[in-house]
Amino acid sequence: MALANTANNITKSKQVKDSKKDKNSKTLRLLYPQWQGGDIAALVPELEAKDSSLGYALGEELLDFLAPKDTSTKVARVPISMEYKRESKKGILNYDEIFMQTKAALEILKIENPAKILTLGGECSVSVLPFTYLAHRYKGDVAIVWIDAHKDLNLPGDTYQGYHAMALAATFGLVDKEGIARLLPYHCNPKDSILVGVRDFEGKKERLSEIGVQYLSPQDSKNPTKLLEWLQSTGKSKVVVHFDLDVLDPSELVMAVGVVENGLRIKEVVNLINAINANYELVGLTIAEHLPRAATKLRNMMRELPLF
Repeated sequence: MALANTANNITKSKQVKDSKKDKNSKTLRLLYPQWQGGDIAALVPELEAKDSSLGYALGEELLDFLAPKDTSTKVARVPISMEYKRESKKGILNYDEIFMQTKAALEILKIENPAKILTLGGECSVSVLPFTYLAHRYKGDVAIVWIDAHKDLNLPGDTYQGYHAMALAATFGLVDKEGIARLLPYHCNPKDSILVGVRDFEGKKERLSEIGVQYLSPQDSKNPTKLLEWLQSTGKSKVVVHFDLDVLDPSELVMAVGVVENGLRIKEVVNLINAINANYELVGLTIAEHLPRAATKLRNMMRELPLF
């Protein structure tokens, strides 16, 4: 079947489903400035280690300020510890804080019971709880599109202990099986997930095939064709999208920790997400890994000036 016909059929199906949706369904704007999952001091040498780590929290504030507001959308903020300390447990940096913050986020979602979630982070792990919550709400009828320069499939025991590099694996229940994984409302199936724009496999490309996650290179992600074909193959009617800002080509925009060449253009990512939304019910969108280097330097400078 030609892609155009496929897209038309999906769109018609989506329109029918949209007409039957619960009129009381609501979207939650979830502000999730979690920073503990990133171990990034060596990657951001122009900032002090504390400033680079806590910079994720400032990144969330700026995303919330810049993002369009809808007065009908409920807003909730996950309480995050801003005490700077770095300790490892169970192969995960700042494990205790991440566990407690995941628990706090879950309590918010239980109370709000949103039908859709817009998450503004924070490092990549802010998608884990919202995505597994939505997969549970919709009884597994959810595909994950993970738009990222990196695979985010690390596991405890790998050399790098930052939880943000384990985020996608965590949605499958593969991280901390006796702790964090038990907190999650649902464990997604790797076959229902795809990495888009990945180009830095961090020496472990085989991890994708071991876990069973498909991926599209930046070249294959420049238009929605292959992504829509994959989505159709899953049989899912709903989609959640993780948008890591490091997927963007640094020649156009540098807003994240990772700076990996040959990425996607802004327009290409926007087109991908809008194509998903046009053909499926988009129930979750995360924007993550915003690390505002210049804004952090400017803030620190102003802190040293009088009359503030």
